[in-house]
Amino acid sequence: MARVTVRYWAAARHAAGVPEERQDAETLAHLLATVAKHHPGTLAELLTRCAFLVDDLPVGHRDHADVTLTDGAVVEVLPPFAGG
Repeated sequence: MARVTVRYWAAARHAAGVPEERQDAETLAHLLATVAKHHPGTLAELLTRCAFLVDDLPVGHRDHADVTLTDGAVVEVLPPFAGG
């Protein structure tokens, strides 16, 4: 199990109620399930529309269960942005 830092941006930060936190997870899918459980409400639904960076690398369309996390990794949660 890896200990990772999760950083929330914009609407995700508001939904989580914190700018960042530490969590234990093996994969991105595991992390997202854990985060949704710890922050019930709008965050779980919002996570389905977010983009993610793991150590500054975009996850893209990869299956979240296939994205392995390592100790000390940083996961950025980026909700859809609007504006211009």
